[in-house]
Amino acid sequence: MGKEKSPRRVGEKEALSVGTQIRGSAQKLNLVAQLIRGRRVEDAMNILAFSTKGMAVDARKVLASAIANAENNHNLDVDALVVFEASVGKSITMKRFHTRGRGKSTRILKPFSRLRIVVREIDEPAGEA
Repeated sequence: MGKEKSPRRVGEKEALSVGTQIRGSAQKLNLVAQLIRGRRVEDAMNILAFSTKGMAVDARKVLASAIANAENNHNLDVDALVVFEASVGKSITMKRFHTRGRGKSTRILKPFSRLRIVVREIDEPAGEA
């Protein structure tokens, strides 16, 4: 009996990694995700390593996890991987308050974001002839 195995959420030659609670707004994280969409993984890792944006550190960790998943769990060739999808969404928002003058206070919102990276193995690496 038992529970049925859940189907894969990505294709046969794809691997997935999700960063669920990345500290920062989704808008800032999307600027970093735009830099790597559609690029080969080694180029994307270099772009993120030398980017001046703070969100690039967390995006690089999620991309490294997707590459490791592709290599170890799905037996894909690391040299033929391309960032197929890099999607960003909102996660939780911590609410804090800041006291102001005359007994008032204001709300401080500390947003978190989600980053979903899917890498896909292509048949022949682009740019090599």
